[in-house]
Amino acid sequence: MHHGSREILLASALLEAGDTLSDGFDTAQYLQRLSDHCVEILGARAAGIMLIDGGEAVSLGVSSRQQDVALDLLAVQHHRGPCRDSYGTGRPVPPVSISVAHAASRWPDFTERALRHDIAATFAVPLRRRETLLGALNVFVPAVPEHGAPPEEDGGVLLAQVLADAAAVGLQNHRVYAQYRTLTGQLQGALASRVRIEQAKGMLAERWNTGVDQAFLALRQYARRHRLPLDEVATAVIDGSVDRDDLGDGPPRPW
Repeated sequence: MHHGSREILLASALLEAGDTLSDGFDTAQYLQRLSDHCVEILGARAAGIMLIDGGEAVSLGVSSRQQDVALDLLAVQHHRGPCRDSYGTGRPVPPVSISVAHAASRWPDFTERALRHDIAATFAVPLRRRETLLGALNVFVPAVPEHGAPPEEDGGVLLAQVLADAAAVGLQNHRVYAQYRTLTGQLQGALASRVRIEQAKGMLAERWNTGVDQAFLALRQYARRHRLPLDEVATAVIDGSVDRDDLGDGPPRPW
């Protein structure tokens, strides 16, 4: 691939990796798109991303190219494999020959499956955001580079790490975004509930010509008696689905 074309593809991939702040965000589709970018930029046979939380794989996303193969090779890494090693150490697993790794009994289940799929070599890089590890990106390549450069100098590993780092930032940002959206929804719900209760209290106080505290006491006693949420009772009072006089014989007397 021409150097300039690779730069354009990488820039496009990085831009897409950061586009995660939306309600319609789909993790599986996001991981597949990043895996596709990795395959295209590196000229790999296939690629896949394993997200790990609490020691367990929580999501897998693989490239469209040789999708079944990549998914099989990620799924077999329950406890051992390039993804697990990279995630466990927080460092890249440099390109390694599958046949050499198999002969050395390194990742036996994974290498046996990889040989069955005619995979020649692989490497992995961690998905990390500062000190937080989210998973790993596994790349399946036609051969181990002949130059034998250390992972910190290998061009393919470096490019994969850039993509993985961008994905980690995007995923972390989406998690924060989703948490804030959930919190905002909860606060809005609580405020709306409080408004309904205040409105129901006012309606009862006006009907009974009494104080709002006594009206609230009637609402609460009715809710307890019928084992209903207070907000549900208040809503029923407002929309008239419960007769206000059914709350009791007028306002209760304070104890």
